[in-house]
Amino acid sequence: MQSWLARVPLTVNYPPDFEAALKGQGPAFIIEMSTAPGCLPCGDLWNKLLALKTRYGLTVRPIGREEAMLRSGRLGLPWIGHPVAWLRPVSDEARILPIAIGTDHPANLARNIYLGLKMQTGVRAAVGVRAMAKFTGIVAGSAGRKGEERR
Repeated sequence: MQSWLARVPLTVNYPPDFEAALKGQGPAFIIEMSTAPGCLPCGDLWNKLLALKTRYGLTVRPIGREEAMLRSGRLGLPWIGHPVAWLRPVSDEARILPIAIGTDHPANLARNIYLGLKMQTGVRAAVGVRAMAKFTGIVAGSAGRKGEERR
């Protein structure tokens, strides 16, 4: 798993309001994660989310397999395994947004949480999805010009 993660690009550029948004808006949201016993990526993601919880005051909790399958099916995600991390407002159990499928670097997870917060608080969904796809590789992009860094 560590050799796979070593190939994943790290987020290095953050918007100016990154820290303020996560610390200010983070407590109004819950990150829920599907998990399973003996799942190595689950343990890795869980540890990283708990560190982000401490840093930004986030709430993180596990969800059961059945709930995870319902959510994935409702959004048409091809992934029904573990782990999947979801972001939702504390006050609205229906407004869920997947922010991680599998594990990732802490910097990338924090970026996805930030983008999820923005999407949940007024940034048009199309803009947020484009940003998440650009940074996460969920949607394959063009190869880019020589010398361009993939973000």
